[in-house]
Amino acid sequence: MPKTRLPVTRRTFIAGASATALTGVAPIRRSFAQGAALKVGVIHPSSGFLAQIGQACNRGAQAALPVLKDMGYANIEIMLGDTESNPDVARAAGERLINAGAQLLVGAFDSGQTSTLAQVAEQRGIPLVINIAAAPPITEQGYKFVFRNFPRAPGIVAGTFEVQKQLFAASGRSPSKCVVLHVNDTFGTAMRGAFGGIYPRMNMPYQIVDYISYDPQARDLSVEVAKAKATGAEILLAVSRLNDAMLLTREMVKQRWEPWGIVAAGPGYYEGAYMKTLGKNGNFVISTVPWYDPRKPLAQRMIEAHQKMFPGQVVDTNTVFTFEAMLVAADAYKRAGSANPQALAAAIRATDIKDNAALSDGIKFDAKGQNDTVRIAGIQNFDGDAKVVFPLSSAERNFVFPVPGWQARR
Repeated sequence: MPKTRLPVTRRTFIAGASATALTGVAPIRRSFAQGAALKVGVIHPSSGFLAQIGQACNRGAQAALPVLKDMGYANIEIMLGDTESNPDVARAAGERLINAGAQLLVGAFDSGQTSTLAQVAEQRGIPLVINIAAAPPITEQGYKFVFRNFPRAPGIVAGTFEVQKQLFAASGRSPSKCVVLHVNDTFGTAMRGAFGGIYPRMNMPYQIVDYISYDPQARDLSVEVAKAKATGAEILLAVSRLNDAMLLTREMVKQRWEPWGIVAAGPGYYEGAYMKTLGKNGNFVISTVPWYDPRKPLAQRMIEAHQKMFPGQVVDTNTVFTFEAMLVAADAYKRAGSANPQALAAAIRATDIKDNAALSDGIKFDAKGQNDTVRIAGIQNFDGDAKVVFPLSSAERNFVFPVPGWQARR
């Protein structure tokens, strides 16, 4: 199967990139009964400061197509939309794809961008399947066309604390101090609020000595890292994006700050670009995130398809939850027997997928359009690979903690 290059230009979308088109066969345009394709608008930040993450999500959507076809689902035509890492552009991208014929939307990774996209979907009556976005308010608006197969910030935070408890128990090492460094965008602010609300009842062995916020587009984090280092915390709990995660790590090396470990509650550190750019200094970060379950057969099929289409690109949270969003869309289309938005929304609301790829109890939405069965895994970086280390029942290899110092890694 040929390697597909994703667009990264401003305000770009591609209509009609169907499963058949990816295999070099002309798109089929017939009635549903004859196998007509469902047109799905896949909207992510494929340019701007979140571009690499958005492109990874797009790869997950495209890798889903051959797997879904093999599973007997109808063809899907992908229409790619670029938010340019901007919430206002996300709204415009959604409007544009709907006007171009999109019958269902998938996106948009960033909580702020997803919030504006959800407003468009609800106003236009087009179903939106959220692949990644954790801010709680998105599914608290009473929307009828918005569905999220991803945990909210409080769920990620509670899971982060649980993974740490497993880590401390298994290693026999419990820190006394923790410092939190977090981005000040919609996601980071939601996570900060969740930390403050959940930490007091989690009975953690450490004290959170400070919360330090910063702009995810910052060019210099020397002051923030120096402040965090001065706390004497053994654990850094980070809520980052990609570029700032790399900047933060480089500043830690520069200032020779060597805590027992970095625990990242969210994206950035497990990204292929992070590990490739940082090399040995990118090793041993533990990300506490929703992930794929390596034991599940569908996860293995997803990985195989992704590696075939995009050799050298990592499979991660971006991959699996975009893959599952496409699965939700295909499954609903099959059961609805129609691309009518009301029928699709009703079918999504009745989703009950047990054979999925993520570390969860399947895909099923509550009255608010939220799937609350997704669990949090502990993922550790090892020389360019992010591997499951917790829960131990799903572990792919042993964890390393406390981690070696910067010089020892070389």
